[in-house]
Amino acid sequence: MRTFNALAISLIAISTGGALVSPLAATKVAENPLAVVLPTPADKPPYSAYKGVTIGTKTDEARAKLGGPKEKSDEQDFFEFSSREAAQVYYDAATHSVTAVMVTYSGKLDGVPTPKDVFGEDAEAKPDGGIFKMVRYPKAGFWISYNKTAGDDPMVIIALNKM
Repeated sequence: MRTFNALAISLIAISTGGALVSPLAATKVAENPLAVVLPTPADKPPYSAYKGVTIGTKTDEARAKLGGPKEKSDEQDFFEFSSREAAQVYYDAATHSVTAVMVTYSGKLDGVPTPKDVFGEDAEAKPDGGIFKMVRYPKAGFWISYNKTAGDDPMVIIALNKM
């Protein structure tokens, strides 16, 4: 195994924003200090649950955490928390557990999660102000998408889905 000097370790920390990287990536950076090492997504993103409901939560537990759904079935529930916030929760009918959660925010978007809240980093907005970003978290077993529509009446839709 190679040993690295303090300069190589410093370059690794700078090139990855202070994140820890694998020994292989560290070797590549030490061999070529100008190399760019892109950090992989965290094992678990900052936003991995909605009101305590995660992928894999049992149906009864999800309903207990979210309250009574407006519409209910073995495969999907629809919750309406206000005129600005609603959620759809999808279930595996065989295992009675959550496979996906889709949250929709509309109207005034003050206090709505941002891409930084969801992914731990900002997402680039399109020229019209819209945003779309999706990241897969294989170790956590799900992906997350963030979609903000543009216009005078924007919406934000955050989806967590089992892989």
